Amino acid sequence: MIAKKKNGKNLTNITEKVMPALLFLIAAVSILTTIGIVYTLLTETIEFFKRVPIMDFFTGTVLKPLSQNPEFGVLPLINGTIISSIIAMLVAGPIGIMTAVFLSEYASERVRRTLKPMLEILAGIPTIVYGFFAFTFVTPLIREFFPSVEATNILSPGLVMGVMIIPMIASLSEDAMTSVPNAMREGALALGSTKLEVTFRVVIPAALSGIIASFVLGISRAIGETMIVTIASGSSKNFTFDITQSMQTMTAYIVEVSGGEAPAGSTIYYSLYAVAMTLFVFTLIMNLLARYVSRKFREEY
Repeated sequence: MIAKKKNGKNLTNITEKVMPALLFLIAAVSILTTIGIVYTLLTETIEFFKRVPIMDFFTGTVLKPLSQNPEFGVLPLINGTIISSIIAMLVAGPIGIMTAVFLSEYASERVRRTLKPMLEILAGIPTIVYGFFAFTFVTPLIREFFPSVEATNILSPGLVMGVMIIPMIASLSEDAMTSVPNAMREGALALGSTKLEVTFRVVIPAALSGIIASFVLGISRAIGETMIVTIASGSSKNFTFDITQSMQTMTAYIVEVSGGEAPAGSTIYYSLYAVAMTLFVFTLIMNLLARYVSRKFREEY
């Protein structure tokens, strides 16, 4: 009996010592993966900038990587990425926040249990399906009303990306609003506020940090989207603000270059990493700014 107790105690001691090290190793995997990605992007990007001046890359409005005299201006890709993301957020932002308001403040428990899973079905649809939906249904529908719209354009994928992002914004914003204490609602109602006033003057300001976080995740999702824009926006590297024309985003360019046309070691091959690094830094800065804004609102409210 005493020997069994000692063995059990020894096993417990070993477990207590081994588990922290195991958990640390598992936690370190994500950090090491990130370091590996950044290292790869950085080394290949430096090689690209040895061949192409950095100012020409970031200020150039012409991108012709496969021509006899190639040019590697990234502004057309940045322009296409920003425009498609803005269109997506103009769709997803208002619809997502209003959906969250309804689910959090107006819907009954039965309605919420029914609508929320139905809404989240949209998040489970593969993005390639969204891409073909944009190309084969949304674009022809838009051209019925506006014949000047090109067969591939940035408007159609932007709208469909907005639909794809709605569940993310609605779900996270609804969670943030639901977490607001009922005492705040009851206090505002006791002072004579209407349901609408309580929602927009009490609940939304109190949940603003969570709502901002949902918008940031939505923007990041739009910026990083690949298949929808690859299929529906075309591969024209136009530097234009006309949303009816074909444009290319940074992610679509990465797909195009990695498709096999660029031999390893060539300038166009290294341009893939330069664009990927630009996308990485772009997203990182946006997330850091969003964290600052979110923390600022959390302190105020």
